Amino acid sequence: MTPRALPRRASGDEVGIILFLHVGDPPGEELIDLLLACDEFGIAAVELAVPFPDSPTDGPTIRRSANRALQAGADLESALGIVRTVSPQLRQTRLVLLLDWAWTVRPRGLEPTLAAAAAAGADGILLHGMPPKERANTISVAHSVGMPIVTTCYHRHSSPSVLAQAAREATSYVYLVSRFGRSGSTAELDVTGLTDTVTEIRRHGDAPIAIGFGVSSRREVEQVGQTGADVAIIGSAAVLAVEEGLAEGRLLPRFREFLAELTGTGSSSPI
Repeated sequence: MTPRALPRRASGDEVGIILFLHVGDPPGEELIDLLLACDEFGIAAVELAVPFPDSPTDGPTIRRSANRALQAGADLESALGIVRTVSPQLRQTRLVLLLDWAWTVRPRGLEPTLAAAAAAGADGILLHGMPPKERANTISVAHSVGMPIVTTCYHRHSSPSVLAQAAREATSYVYLVSRFGRSGSTAELDVTGLTDTVTEIRRHGDAPIAIGFGVSSRREVEQVGQTGADVAIIGSAAVLAVEEGLAEGRLLPRFREFLAELTGTGSSSPI
């Protein structure tokens, strides 16, 4: 399958939404049900993470999810199986695999990993913890196997040259981290400052720009839209909806309620 590009936001369009979920939390068919619900509600993409332990950038909600997924035996092979199964059924939602370099990529090898993701039908790759010295080779290998890459940069911390590099090298989207800290922490989004950073990134490339960290509600999605970015990324809130749904014994209804609140539809019926 040819990877489906994440579109830039046209003038007057609402900002798109990307969700973060772990392969294995929930397992198997239940995760496929959630991905199909995402497609119904018009979610632009899901970052489908292969779990790894003790992430220093993740707060307790995502760490609990990773632990549940690891205990369920989730790995790259199960992630590729999910992508192969569900990708042909998705009309709108793209699937981006999030892989930790040390836990998942290095043991298997970069080229075999990216080639397997491309063959399975993934629409992009986001590599967590990639050593800077591997960056140029990763871009080259991704291009050779036809696997779009998500690049990452930081508001107020990345230099202009790093912002420019992220913009030039992104073939999926630029992930602009709104602030340093752990996922799940709360603070008001710096809309004015983020607008300036988005403008600077736009000067150097045409890839969509996604803003994450500190985005958990419809209000914050709308604030991301005010910056001129194309997409808002929601991680901990999505994982928490899964956790609550599992605890309540009503996973899919709870997740659909979350999607309805996030997209502003006001009900659990699809858009």
